[in-house]
Amino acid sequence: MKSGNESVFLAKSFSQFINSYAPDHLTESEHTLKSYTSTLNKYLGFLEDQKGYSAKTLCRHCFERTVIEEWLRYMRKDEHLSAETCNVRLGGLRIFLKYLGQKDIEYKYLYLDAMDIPLKKTMKKKVNGLSKDAVKAIMAEPDQSAKTGRRDLVFMMVAYGTAARMSEILSVKLKHIHLDCAKPYITVIGKGNKTRTLYILPKLVTHLRRYIKEVHGESSSEDSYLFYSRNGNHKDQLSSKAIEKRLHMYAEKAHQKCNDVPLNLHAHQFRHARATHWLEEGINIVEISVLLGHEQLATTMKYLDISTEDQMKGLATMDDENTASVSRKWKKADGSLKSLLKR
Repeated sequence: MKSGNESVFLAKSFSQFINSYAPDHLTESEHTLKSYTSTLNKYLGFLEDQKGYSAKTLCRHCFERTVIEEWLRYMRKDEHLSAETCNVRLGGLRIFLKYLGQKDIEYKYLYLDAMDIPLKKTMKKKVNGLSKDAVKAIMAEPDQSAKTGRRDLVFMMVAYGTAARMSEILSVKLKHIHLDCAKPYITVIGKGNKTRTLYILPKLVTHLRRYIKEVHGESSSEDSYLFYSRNGNHKDQLSSKAIEKRLHMYAEKAHQKCNDVPLNLHAHQFRHARATHWLEEGINIVEISVLLGHEQLATTMKYLDISTEDQMKGLATMDDENTASVSRKWKKADGSLKSLLKR
């Protein structure tokens, strides 16, 4: 491929990846999309500022292993970024290179070489769990005489009851909620656009019915978001920032009554707590892995920080379901590289 043609191909690929491929095939999470955009912007910035490339000279050699490794060293030594951040950016670049290789086999080697670059060693960070008492204390804080308080309680109940990711919950529309069947459930779309069915218990069903009747009534479209922004309409998704702000407020109050409540509470801790409590209740690890939407069992093991002994105990429940004490549950460029990613 001629130099000029190659730079055009790569420029188009950046735009198509950010504006079409990623949102259509990889994720619906705005947070994740911003992460991809940020990573590619940072890499293009490095190529332009540190290596002297421009939109006209961009070529496959810009993405070869030696350049990527130089970028990683630059981030650590010159930008003083953490190993975790470097790993996240490497991961995002790998995803783009995989896409590039799918578009043209000539670029496949870039992805394969990038995959051989070892991740930086990091200190393992354990997710701070929520005890059952902490969950109860937090859920007791929302003011049930206020509409916003009632919404917040339902959000927390859904987060804890289903162990769904916050992005999944905020993406739920009325058409995804099924309360009038033998086993009520919510359908969520997780990572990789994979659909997951989350069964819900009677208490949550009751709260959802009441909330939907009060907030949505009979006239809302099935495409209305379950949790929507008060500054827009039913088709404007509530932001994660708004939810996190409310959770911090409740955590500060609940912590005064229950020391188990972390002051830096975030929505993901409900997911982690529910998974941990499922394990404590005797649900086997394979089922928990499915409920969490993990593709690999090993991911669940790491997620729950399960020791080898606990792994054996958890897996043992698979052979002892009948005697378990708890029943089973459920894209215009200005000539610079950075301009290629403008959305």
